[in-house]
Amino acid sequence: MSSTSQLTTFSDIYTDLQNRVRVTTGVSATETQAKRYVNIALQDVHLGFDYKLPWCERQSTLIAMAPYTTGTATLSIGSTALTGGSTLWNTVNDYNVTNMRAGGKVSIAGSIDIYRVASVTNDTSATLATRYVSATAASGSDYRYFEDEYALASDFLRPVDVQNFSNAWSIPIISRTEFRRRYPRPNIGGRPVVACLVDEGFNGTTTPVRKVQFYPYPNAAYIIPYAYITNAVGVDAAGLNLTSLSADTDEPTMPLRYRHAIIFHALYHWYRDKRDDARSDMAKAEYVDIMTRIVQDHDIGSHCKAQIQPVGGKYWRYARNPYGRRGGRRYDLNDRFDSMND
Repeated sequence: MSSTSQLTTFSDIYTDLQNRVRVTTGVSATETQAKRYVNIALQDVHLGFDYKLPWCERQSTLIAMAPYTTGTATLSIGSTALTGGSTLWNTVNDYNVTNMRAGGKVSIAGSIDIYRVASVTNDTSATLATRYVSATAASGSDYRYFEDEYALASDFLRPVDVQNFSNAWSIPIISRTEFRRRYPRPNIGGRPVVACLVDEGFNGTTTPVRKVQFYPYPNAAYIIPYAYITNAVGVDAAGLNLTSLSADTDEPTMPLRYRHAIIFHALYHWYRDKRDDARSDMAKAEYVDIMTRIVQDHDIGSHCKAQIQPVGGKYWRYARNPYGRRGGRRYDLNDRFDSMND
């Protein structure tokens, strides 16, 4: 990078930070410290401002699957082994996903009890997460496999609209507590009308798995678009999302014109930890000023306040034709209005 150009890469930023605090560059321990402060600052830049920063917004869609009921199921009381007859549980459907998947749910022989699928071995064999407690399901019993929980984009952090999961489908979001209270047994299918966000643990990784749960569960295949805030704060040289910067060529997702804000926030952390309160306060004031101007930038867009707009069609129609064909719309008694009487 030219010494006169804007900070671009991770290397540019942590080197500039070292230069500003006047430490020797190229020293491993100091460089590691500078990198850590830059990553802390980069995360803090987005903290609380995600909804006002357009580069954090992403669009995605999910395909909700129709229930699968082909064939029959057999299951013994106290067992978790589900055996199918004339089923294709492990065969991919038209959407290139298998007809039954781990995490989906099954109801047997019209029972109100719902069982989660732990694994699918083949087209006729699956395992439930809990033991079957009803009477033995004889060979030939009907069943219904359905899904009401769907994985979100891998970089999903939170929805853009905190009140609606999908504006296109008018699906509001409610809290998990409210969802559990109102829909304790999700055994009804239909067009999804409400959603909540759920955390499904870590699934063998250090990244939590976030899903959306619908009620009622989808009774047909639907494509549901949604907007969300990404957890990615950086991008590598190949264009892949990053939750922190590590390689010298990594870049923040912040537009180039704003990246110097990261430096001032990193300076604040550096000086604060070194007990240099005066410089820490100065760096923080500069950072606050820059971020204030960023969030007020006209090309970021201002969120309009809620407005109440009355329906004016009838008003204007009556104003143009106050009497109408079905009688007067104005107050009148014995023609006193038209004759201008008291």
